[in-house]
Amino acid sequence: MVTAARVIGCGAAVGFLTGFLGVGGGFLAVPALVLVMRLPMTTAVGTSLLVLAINAAAALGSRAGLATLDWPVVLPFAAAAVVGTVLGKSVSDRLSGPTLTRAFAVLLAAVGVLVAVESLL
Repeated sequence: MVTAARVIGCGAAVGFLTGFLGVGGGFLAVPALVLVMRLPMTTAVGTSLLVLAINAAAALGSRAGLATLDWPVVLPFAAAAVVGTVLGKSVSDRLSGPTLTRAFAVLLAAVGVLVAVESLL
């Protein structure tokens, strides 16, 4: 059963780890939503994207006027990310929820191994 305390606790833990580790919230939010909150993978992905958008808007707003942006990097990077998102969505539409969950778990484990190896070297 999803309670307000569970939602707030899970969100606070993900937020703390995101801030502490400096990693994208999606990598932490999706597993938390699936494992702790028991949401289906497709619902967890959509929820995580909305939370990420709200978080990003708040972060950008708090830094507006303070940060210098390298527009020749920002614009092509953002454009490529949008194209990648559309392509990724079209692939994910062809896969079942359990297949997406397994693929995400493999990706998460691979990233964890790479980060561990890099930090040890």
